[in-house]
Amino acid sequence: MRHHAGNEIVTIGGDVALRIALTGFLVLVVAMGIGRFAFTPQVPLMIAEGQLTLTSAGLVAAINYLGYLIGAWDAMRAHRRVEFRLMLGVWGAVVLTLLSATVDSALWHALIRFLIGCASGWAMVLIAAWSNEQLARLGKPGLSAAVFAGPGAGIFISGLLAVAIHSYGLSAAHGWLVYGVLALLLILLIARNLPRKGELHRPETAPVPLVLTAPLKRLVLSYSLAGFGYILPATFLSQMASARFPGSVFAQFVWPIFGGAAVCGILLGIATRFWLQTHQRLALVLWLQALGVFASDIIPGISGLVLGALLVGGGFLCAVQLSLQYGRELAPQHTRYMAGLLTSGYAMGQLVGPMLSATSTSLTGQLEPALYVAGLALLVGGGLVWRRF
Repeated sequence: MRHHAGNEIVTIGGDVALRIALTGFLVLVVAMGIGRFAFTPQVPLMIAEGQLTLTSAGLVAAINYLGYLIGAWDAMRAHRRVEFRLMLGVWGAVVLTLLSATVDSALWHALIRFLIGCASGWAMVLIAAWSNEQLARLGKPGLSAAVFAGPGAGIFISGLLAVAIHSYGLSAAHGWLVYGVLALLLILLIARNLPRKGELHRPETAPVPLVLTAPLKRLVLSYSLAGFGYILPATFLSQMASARFPGSVFAQFVWPIFGGAAVCGILLGIATRFWLQTHQRLALVLWLQALGVFASDIIPGISGLVLGALLVGGGFLCAVQLSLQYGRELAPQHTRYMAGLLTSGYAMGQLVGPMLSATSTSLTGQLEPALYVAGLALLVGGGLVWRRF
């Protein structure tokens, strides 16, 4: 009887862990993969309809990164209304995606992208901290990696939907409606599983103050460089494909290839989770991303772009998951603070990326110099975390 009861308890705990992992996964599908990143495949439609220019699209994207930075920073430091921030982040991503269908000017799109950036920053930091803590408590820390497949799955889905939207000749407004309705349906599936009041509050007894040791400082700098290094190829791979293959359908598939590779990267990371230590696996991921950045320019034709999408995309979410995991290992009592600090650094790197690309194209008329700087940043980021001490 006891044996049976013990198995029953294990089964119940496993069911709870799976529900938490699925909830975190779908929140990141919506808040990050759709709410934040559906803008990328929408840009060509909005430019074709005169809503944006290439320059204003870059500025709108940068404003989104600023919102993401503010949301992540606020989530890191919040002491009250924490669950409210998460709900605002999750439902805000849905409502604002739908609202994007009603506006047609760069100014309004910039405002919406800023707010979606804030929403995704709240959702990313808070759902990551909550799911990591809950899964660790239930003895299923390995499932936390599956949560971070959410943004990649959202990118993959939004990329395939973008191909369909282009194929059927739908407008940008119709595209936003498609993404918004999908986001709404996905959140309705898991709304009842989101953290209830009190589950995200800081403990009454404050932990020992966090001391930013040398390994922690190197991790934060490395993750900031990771945000800077990935954002340029992630933003411009589609544009590079369009330039190399004008009018080709292939250019539309670069984004879903990137997203699919991100999901596969997480699955591969789960399968190899016992290989090496966390910081060493993180360094290898960043170095592989650097290889992808260089390959996208050095290797001509389709091969270089596919290899770039696979390596940069494949390491995108692995770098996120491994950095947060390493931060948790270094500062186990400060999970949410570390998630916010790392995400803020990542967002700062993303802000610098578009500025560098604008400088590169302005001075040289080419994006390639900025891409090589991005690749170098990823190499340095990997070197910073290869050794723990």
